[in-house]
Amino acid sequence: MPVVHLHITQGATREQKAQIVKEFTGTLQSVLGKKPEYTHVVIQETDEESWGFNGMLTDEFRKNEDLIK
Repeated sequence: MPVVHLHITQGATREQKAQIVKEFTGTLQSVLGKKPEYTHVVIQETDEESWGFNGMLTDEFRKNEDLIK
């Protein structure tokens, strides 16, 4: 039974999440032959101030990114 755990920052719509589940399930089926009825996809959303990379929190990174544009 495959289980996919996906962590993203908050903001994805229900439709986007549904597309992710559909496409990840399809990929596991086509590449590994896994049955869709046994495939689970867990999407965990984290707010931007609780996610960091490159030495800063994501909300701060995005503020700086907007200044560069």
